[in-house]
Amino acid sequence: MKVSIGQDSHKINYENTDKKLMLGGIEFKENFSILANSDGDVVLHAITNAVSGITCKNILGKISDDMCKKGITDSEEYLKEALKYLKEKIVHVSIAIECKVPKISPKIEEMRSNIARILDVNENNIGITATSGEGLTEFGKGNGISVFVCMTTE
Repeated sequence: MKVSIGQDSHKINYENTDKKLMLGGIEFKENFSILANSDGDVVLHAITNAVSGITCKNILGKISDDMCKKGITDSEEYLKEALKYLKEKIVHVSIAIECKVPKISPKIEEMRSNIARILDVNENNIGITATSGEGLTEFGKGNGISVFVCMTTE
């Protein structure tokens, strides 16, 4: 059994209303986007980092930057790249999201289903929680989104 932690955070870009806001591979209809050279899906980025914690093969950084230069900006593709190195079976993924906006709860089931599809695991093995953190951090104040992921494999 192995356990890893993945983390990622991005600033919210209130100026760019044309770019889609993607979280967990699901589009959120908001009047803002994430500041990133990719689609900025901070949830899939944190999961990718958790996979990298198991495989010891970092994807976010040089590999994802090279993919971005080739026009691949879909974060699902970065996660799929990380999964190529994973020999273990994913047992459970716990995802903790901190942000003021967008409201995560209405999309949790859709996100769980999509993440389960990508990881090829049962939806019951994907847990997602969300908090504003009572506005104590920049994320809770509406300036960004932070995600921590705990992944268990066997």
